[in-house]
Amino acid sequence: MTGIFAGLRVIDAASYVAAPAAATILGDFGAEVIKLEPPGGDAYRALATAPGQPRGETDYPWVLDNRGKRGLVLDLKRPEAQAVLHRLIRDTDVFITNAVPRLRSGLGIAPDLLLGLNPRLIYAALTAYGETGPEADKTGFDATAYWARSGLMDLVRPDASSPPARSVAGLGDHPTGVALYGAIATALYRRERTGQGGLVSATLLGAGLWANGFMVQAALDGAHFIPRPPRDRAPNALVNLYQAGCGRWFLLALLNEARQWPALRAVFGHPDWGEDARFATPALRREHAGALIPLLDAGFATRSLDEWRPVLDAAGLTFDAVGTTQEAAASTQARAMGAIRPTAAGGWTVDTPMHLAGETKAPATPPPALGGDTEAILAEHGYAPAEIRRLREAGALG
Repeated sequence: MTGIFAGLRVIDAASYVAAPAAATILGDFGAEVIKLEPPGGDAYRALATAPGQPRGETDYPWVLDNRGKRGLVLDLKRPEAQAVLHRLIRDTDVFITNAVPRLRSGLGIAPDLLLGLNPRLIYAALTAYGETGPEADKTGFDATAYWARSGLMDLVRPDASSPPARSVAGLGDHPTGVALYGAIATALYRRERTGQGGLVSATLLGAGLWANGFMVQAALDGAHFIPRPPRDRAPNALVNLYQAGCGRWFLLALLNEARQWPALRAVFGHPDWGEDARFATPALRREHAGALIPLLDAGFATRSLDEWRPVLDAAGLTFDAVGTTQEAAASTQARAMGAIRPTAAGGWTVDTPMHLAGETKAPATPPPALGGDTEAILAEHGYAPAEIRRLREAGALG
């Protein structure tokens, strides 16, 4: 392997999305990542077949979050399997888990135990609600802990009278995985300075509170909250959703009003709006947003979104379409900036969202088959074929 993390050994013993995503980032930058699964495999392998998910020919979520990893199966409920893991831990740099604290001792993966075996180990824990407190052992998904509990689900809806909006798969998991990666990278830097590893953590709730930090800080500071009004009664007509003549919606976001309000008037061919006393200042435009929104609605309805795009861009007006997921996947710009990159098999995948100048990411190779590298990994750690056979017969390898 090449890359900034070449030579770094990672055991990804986590399930589903958030914690494994942190391992995926490490692997993208050259780390060797072993995907440790229980017999039967990570339940995430079946998510693509869950009701309501897109139907396809590939196990697309597994491909996304476990590309380039090697597959190992150990039944950590068995002492023999725990002994294998402990042997591997002695020359492992990063161990990643999303087991809640109360389950770790029974699986032989308690932080004190593993750090005792290898003081340089970075023990990375991902939980829904944290390592301490009355809900530390409460399980959760991003839909519950990141989206619902954080206040985001309550706030992100068309208006206050609408029912709460459901999240989509991985919405909170991937940003939380980036947070865990950041904790791991910080701990690796500390280890370079001190020689010591240690426990690092990230949580779905913490990442959700951070994502909703603008509003949560307002609540902490005792600010008065204003219920979100319907679109046609938005408090700022220049930061609002509009519909083009073709039926497509787009978001207008004009925050530099000194420059962009005159440009918008010019685009519509209405310099006279600048003489309208209701719209003379930003404060007055907000006060009379209910009168300005219908004027903009009527203007935007005269052209299709494809016609508006070059006009608004040329005028320096900040906007973007409410795109579909299929459009996002096909985006030329996403490919040009590297957000979507080729796979080694000739397809495309979503890239992890950070880049270092001069660093080339590892090829996006296929994810591991269940336990596909078990015997090779054990042999690399000194297990003879007869020992591997006995472990398999004992059920330690699933």
